[in-house]
Amino acid sequence: MLRRKPSMAFAPGAMVFPGGSVDPRDADEQVAWTGPDAAQWGEIFDAPPELARALVCAAVRETFEESGVMLAGPSADSVVDDTTSDDWEADRHALLDHSISLAELLTRRGLVLRADLLRPWSRWITPVIEPRRFDTRFFAAALPAGQRTRDVGGEASAVAWIEPADALAAGRRGELALMPPTMVSLTELAACGSRESALAGPREVAPIIPDVHMREGAVWLTFPGLSEHPA
Repeated sequence: MLRRKPSMAFAPGAMVFPGGSVDPRDADEQVAWTGPDAAQWGEIFDAPPELARALVCAAVRETFEESGVMLAGPSADSVVDDTTSDDWEADRHALLDHSISLAELLTRRGLVLRADLLRPWSRWITPVIEPRRFDTRFFAAALPAGQRTRDVGGEASAVAWIEPADALAAGRRGELALMPPTMVSLTELAACGSRESALAGPREVAPIIPDVHMREGAVWLTFPGLSEHPA
């Protein structure tokens, strides 16, 4: 998880998962790809294939940009085992400054994007009262063998591995700021009990749009089909 810098306009100081915005170039069909195709991902996320392709590529790109983990390999059944060298770091910075696209990076290195390593998790849309609206898809994946996350700076003021239950407990104690999608995702992950359980089987991904209302002088969020929490 990453702690967003306190100077950021959106969710300053919040503890979040790696991720970010889709780059138009993420939809490049030249990306070498293995696993469920764009049409299958589109059915899961209720998106046209071009957007679905961009969402998957953005997830892979942002994970590499923000944690140094690359979900790609030289073949359809392999994954790179180390991304800590100077040349990999140069490629990460090139993605960050948009001087190369993910497709260009993978092509130059002869890598195949491993869409089969990703699992769809959820889709969250900000409440209608929010001035900044987001439509965000969440994915889950296991850390590939041999790779290690690292603090690569950028938008994060801190980076840490943390058990879902521990993150939730820290949030309840006021030690971590957790946004509703993060809090609910951690609750779901904690209930899985293991990495294997979390990544096994299909998940239904219906859009969740929190509803905001006042009750007894407090602001509450209601999550359709889930639960409610104080905002």
